[in-house]
Amino acid sequence: MTTDVALQLMHQMLWTAVWVAAPIIGVSMLVGLLVSVFQVVTQLQEMTLTFVPKLVAIFLTLLVGGGWMLSRLVVYSAKLISSIPQLVH
Repeated sequence: MTTDVALQLMHQMLWTAVWVAAPIIGVSMLVGLLVSVFQVVTQLQEMTLTFVPKLVAIFLTLLVGGGWMLSRLVVYSAKLISSIPQLVH
C-alpha cells in the first residue's frame, strides 16, 4: 500500500465520519442555543433543562436520520472491503 492510497482511505473515512456526525452535532448545538436563550430570558438556571432537551433531540435525530447514517456507513464499509484485494498488491 502506498502513501497516496493510505491518504485517500483516510480522507474518505474522515469525510464519512463528518457526514454521519454532522446532523447529531448540528441538532445538539441548535437545541443548546435555544435552551440557553430560553434560560437567559426566563432567568431559569436549571441543570436538567439543558440536558434533557438535547437528549430528546439527539434521540429524535437518530430515529429520523439513523437509517441514512447507517446506509452511509454501510456504503463506505462495502467500498473499503471490496478494495482490499487491490490494496494488497
